[in-house]
Amino acid sequence: MPEGDTIHRAARRLRAALVDHPLREVYSPLPAIAGAALVGQAIVRVEARGKNLLMHFSDGRALYTHMKMTGAWHVYRERDRWRKPPRWAKVILHTDALMAVCFNAPVVQLLSAVGLKRHPVLARLGPDLLDPGFRFADVAPRLRPFAPVPIGEVLLHQQIACGIGNVYKSETLFLCEQDPFVCLEAIDRERVAQIYDRARTLMAQNMGGGMRDTRRREGGRYWVYGRAGELCRKCGTRVEMRRQGDSGRSTYFCRSCQGVPGAERTAPAGPIRSRP
Repeated sequence: MPEGDTIHRAARRLRAALVDHPLREVYSPLPAIAGAALVGQAIVRVEARGKNLLMHFSDGRALYTHMKMTGAWHVYRERDRWRKPPRWAKVILHTDALMAVCFNAPVVQLLSAVGLKRHPVLARLGPDLLDPGFRFADVAPRLRPFAPVPIGEVLLHQQIACGIGNVYKSETLFLCEQDPFVCLEAIDRERVAQIYDRARTLMAQNMGGGMRDTRRREGGRYWVYGRAGELCRKCGTRVEMRRQGDSGRSTYFCRSCQGVPGAERTAPAGPIRSRP
């Protein structure tokens, strides 16, 4: 599922393929894109803002896409075989050498320069964790209204800091040995800063490409994410999953390692499947 690292990698590929190359052809089933007179425009900048991707054109407009759970950008040469069906394409951008194809993105919008500044999602985004200039000091004031909210929900609020999704939320809180269901106001500022720093580190480690992996040569890709019912890789307690927040986002955790009330300190009895 796309999180901040996925979008930054996509932006890097698109930047290399498209920037400063005029568009020879543009296709989209979306009338607002198809009729936008983009042929001849050059893409001057491609940027990731958390989970949001922006392509900036030479006339000041920007193509905004959000992948959510289903979208992806691919880059192909003219004769390459596509990895997804053409009917799933939302936008196809041709240059003389390459084409970039956006498949199944739920959000595809062409924004004017003014629309970009006033966009209701983009204008409210917090600092991007993968921005080289990221500072927790810029995040701290944004946390104040969320004092009574559990930390597992806080990390997903993109207006605080953007880029974290369910994977990095669960893996970060496990590695920080933090109960996901404790309210932000009960956690001291230094520890919150450490949590965001660990999330940033995990995401940065996955910027090189390949399958996302938060364990780094430990064996197995994840510590707890997606492993409900299996044994904790550290202590042998059963990993659990609980839904959090109004949207019911999944949080995976180890009661013992993270100090969630009711933790068992020994491995539970009975046959429980575990992978190395």
